[in-house]
Amino acid sequence: MSEPAMTRFPVPDVEDLPADIKERIEYETDRAGFTPNVFLAYAYRPAQFRAFFAYYDAIVEESPLAREEIEMVIVATSGTNDCLYCVVAHGALLRIYAEDPYLAEQLATNYRTANISDAHRAMCDLAVKLTERPTAVTDDDIDQLRDHGFSLEAIWDIASLTALFNLSNRMALFADWRPNEEFYSLGRGSD
Repeated sequence: MSEPAMTRFPVPDVEDLPADIKERIEYETDRAGFTPNVFLAYAYRPAQFRAFFAYYDAIVEESPLAREEIEMVIVATSGTNDCLYCVVAHGALLRIYAEDPYLAEQLATNYRTANISDAHRAMCDLAVKLTERPTAVTDDDIDQLRDHGFSLEAIWDIASLTALFNLSNRMALFADWRPNEEFYSLGRGSD
């Protein structure tokens, strides 16, 4: 890793972390082939690490949304917030799950012109509206997603992901989380 996980706060040594957090980081490292910096950054505050990843896991593991849809919401939200870490990290995951090497950059820069379905555009519309103007969200936004075939549970998860990544984006920007170099090439056909 050429850059630290974050620059404004100390990055903890994995060996000094509580056993459950150390175990999760080791699991994620084995799965990815490197340690995603988000785990090291959140480990600075162990109770918050547990809470964040418990909520993230609850959404991802139980959602009726396809994994590529989950990543689309995260990338659209993170692009709206100019969050380099989350755009790069979740952009890599989106490229992998969608099997599309171009989609992440399209969504992060302007989802309205991305090569996505009308249903996915409506999904991103809600995520961006909830990010930029949360008090402007109305029943019509929910109805529009229902008209595109999303269940109420899926709509809830779109909002939950958006809210969680607004939190994560702000922490990443505040603490200056740095994307792992490995994320930049994942899902581009060169891995």
